[in-house]
Amino acid sequence: MSEERQTGSVAEVFWAFLKLGCLSYGGPVAHLGFFRKEFVQKREWIGDAAFADLVALCQFLPGPSSSQVGFALGYRRAGLVGAFAAWVAFTMPSAVLMIAFAFGMASLGDLTGAGWVAGLKLAAVAVVADAIWNMAPRLCPDRPRALIALGSTALLVVGDAVRWQLVAIAFGVCVGWLLYHRADNHLDLQERVVSRGRGWPWLAVFAALLVTLPWLANALPPDSTVAVVNGFYRAGSLVFGGGHVVLPLLEAFTVDPGWISGSEFLAGYGAAQAVPGPLFTFAAFLGTDIDAGPGGIPGGLLALVAVYLPSWLLVLGVLPYWDKLRSLSAARAALMGANAAVVGLLMAAFYNPIFFVAVTTPLRFAFALTAFALLRYGRAPAWVVVILCGVGGQVLL
Repeated sequence: MSEERQTGSVAEVFWAFLKLGCLSYGGPVAHLGFFRKEFVQKREWIGDAAFADLVALCQFLPGPSSSQVGFALGYRRAGLVGAFAAWVAFTMPSAVLMIAFAFGMASLGDLTGAGWVAGLKLAAVAVVADAIWNMAPRLCPDRPRALIALGSTALLVVGDAVRWQLVAIAFGVCVGWLLYHRADNHLDLQERVVSRGRGWPWLAVFAALLVTLPWLANALPPDSTVAVVNGFYRAGSLVFGGGHVVLPLLEAFTVDPGWISGSEFLAGYGAAQAVPGPLFTFAAFLGTDIDAGPGGIPGGLLALVAVYLPSWLLVLGVLPYWDKLRSLSAARAALMGANAAVVGLLMAAFYNPIFFVAVTTPLRFAFALTAFALLRYGRAPAWVVVILCGVGGQVLL
């Protein structure tokens, strides 16, 4: 893939991610499956190896990993404006729904048990299974890398805490370096991840905000707008593994000081399970509903930007150096192992929570198997499978 073919329009990026933002259910691993289907297979914006490199990088950075991968893909395709177009498009559908829920959609009741939601979870099963089916032969073509993937899977199935994801990728990095640093692992420099700009100013801003926001918040009333920004920014800065892991941090600084009740917090979390896109948009519900800061729609948007700001700064800060690092022979060897570990991460997440939570009856297993067959052998587009699963789930489940 040449560098010229990687140049696209902002509008192209926006509409591609908007479709995924409306249809991507199942959490960050499922989102990566949708991304791979759309941008590696269908649009050919990026190759499998470079895509896996981005996934491995974003697993090491704090913040929502799937959103960070989407942000990086938009940046790679259409520069800085393209990165924010990808984020807005992918995040907007769920953010709008979460803000609307804060204004009164609780009258719909508990959506987590609805048939159409169960169908959408089964669509995520099919999408992730298809992603693993396609990625494994490319990223684990030999016995050592297959063993790395299986070892990572076993590690993550037994130790399901988020820190074990980092341990699994570090395991892949170390084993990959030991096995391949003397092998011929030449990188095709035409397949770049990104090669624009300097990263250190973004990293400096990230560090400056992390240090100064708490000081400013302590100098102002405890329910000030700065206090709200500080809470959401720190939550986005200090969490690894994505949406579910950020919940304790969000609860600590919103429920404990009395900004929102525990029941309202849990109601918003339940609604977040029923909307597409990233779970981090739960922040939009909290910013809208809490008794601090501006509240309402401005508060929801402010909270959403604050919780995502650290991940933007970190991705922009690290990406300009990523191609230089991955072009080194030793780094390439480490990435070969890391990419195999990413396959293991996908397989472990496919088992739990994706398959384990969604496939609870023989009927649901048959449902998921049919969706996989449509996607894999029927060549049906992912969005068609998602819609069919939603409708079928409402009728059958």
